[in-house]
Amino acid sequence: MNTSPQTGGQMTNFRWLICGLLFFATTVNYLDRQVLSLTWKDFIAPEFHWTDSNYGYITGIFTLVYAIANLFAGRFIDWMGTKRGYLWAIFVWSAGACLHALCGWATEHTLGIHDTAEMLSATGAVASTIAITSVYYFIAARIVLAVGEAGNFPAAIKVTAEYFPKKDRAYSTSIFNAGATIGALIAPVTIPPLARYFQNIGVGNGWEMAFIVIGGLGFVWMGIWIFLYKKPDVNPRVSAAELAYIRQDDQAQENRQASAGSDFDSKKVSFLQCFKFRQTWAVLLGKFMTDGAWWFFLFWTPAYISDVYGFSSDTGTAQMLIFVLYAITMLSIYGGKLPTIIINRTGKDPYAARMQAMFIFALFPLLALFAQPLGNYSYWFPIIIIGIAGAAHQSWSANIYSVVGDMFPKSTIATIVGIGGMAGGVSSSLINMCSGRLFDYAADTNMVFMGFEGKPAGYFIIFCVCAVSYLVGWVIMKALVPKYKPIDVK
Repeated sequence: MNTSPQTGGQMTNFRWLICGLLFFATTVNYLDRQVLSLTWKDFIAPEFHWTDSNYGYITGIFTLVYAIANLFAGRFIDWMGTKRGYLWAIFVWSAGACLHALCGWATEHTLGIHDTAEMLSATGAVASTIAITSVYYFIAARIVLAVGEAGNFPAAIKVTAEYFPKKDRAYSTSIFNAGATIGALIAPVTIPPLARYFQNIGVGNGWEMAFIVIGGLGFVWMGIWIFLYKKPDVNPRVSAAELAYIRQDDQAQENRQASAGSDFDSKKVSFLQCFKFRQTWAVLLGKFMTDGAWWFFLFWTPAYISDVYGFSSDTGTAQMLIFVLYAITMLSIYGGKLPTIIINRTGKDPYAARMQAMFIFALFPLLALFAQPLGNYSYWFPIIIIGIAGAAHQSWSANIYSVVGDMFPKSTIATIVGIGGMAGGVSSSLINMCSGRLFDYAADTNMVFMGFEGKPAGYFIIFCVCAVSYLVGWVIMKALVPKYKPIDVK
């Protein structure tokens, strides 16, 4: 079979089909991690007697393992290659998603409990034992999910660098990164009703099948990826014209390399050597300062709607609120286009254009300072504000990932993305663990903060932290790398 690109003069657009596959994978990625956040409060917590601290501990461990796994996932993708590396990643996280369904069965058999009814009716020390035992089983499943999911963004960013020129990478990244928003958008209108349906027909307590059905989508993606993906220079679906478009940066790079006597993209950088560059620390700290805010909104907004406004996750109002929130977040697609517009209008280099765009995106989350106060007038105000902050985050995220491709050789891109993902995972772990403990403390002590009492006071504190984190992150990145400078590989 011919594995060379098409030789015709007409340019194909196969790169956008690849971008669509990355979008599909990222959608599945976020659906899998959202099943727990949308079922724990109304389905899982009553069965296992969980508190906010239990849930915060589970999500905190998940994000911590995700952070650690990112360190190795990026290196694994660079070593294994995008096709096989991506397959392994989605296989592991899909298996981990399905494993959640066994946690109830494992808890019952470990403690000698006969059925769900006996679990629900437990009190006192027995209820506490059920909670602790079930938490450990969910953590085990969550660890498998985290290890697999850590491979998604390093692989996707590496594929983007293979299939798109630099000027289009932020836009293509914003498109596949919108899969996170679509996953979060689809989740509230599918997962709770799915769980309730299976609960009503007597298949477990309902939430188990939600994990299995959503987890199974990853295996479908694997079949499509095996059939369609090849690198562009050996892909028969990519014409010579499209290949030339994809490689438009290469000629300029070759000219620079010829004058400098080096081959930048083929340079090998050891894992430890990566930490010697200011560019690495700019990406690392930019992710650390901002990813926690996104993951807080992702994991805690359903609980916020339930705790503060009293709407359970399977009610029409809660589903509409979450749907509108993530529909607003879809505006992030245009955030990836903004650097291209700046480049075309001003002639700035890609890094300068991205930093200008990222400063604009860093201003929007400041609205979160007003989310809780305005929530006194209508629950729609915090939802709209969180949606705007979410759109700003996704736009920021698309550009910070593209910064990696601007300044690092292709052989190292997945590794640097993994290091950034590690930093983001650590911040997410901290904010999730601290949030769970803060909310329990606020409820138990009826804590007062800025006129709010109990859990609303706790949510207001976290909203304030999230609001300023992006501006702080931008200042740190700008201080470390004031202008475009690829790493100096000796």
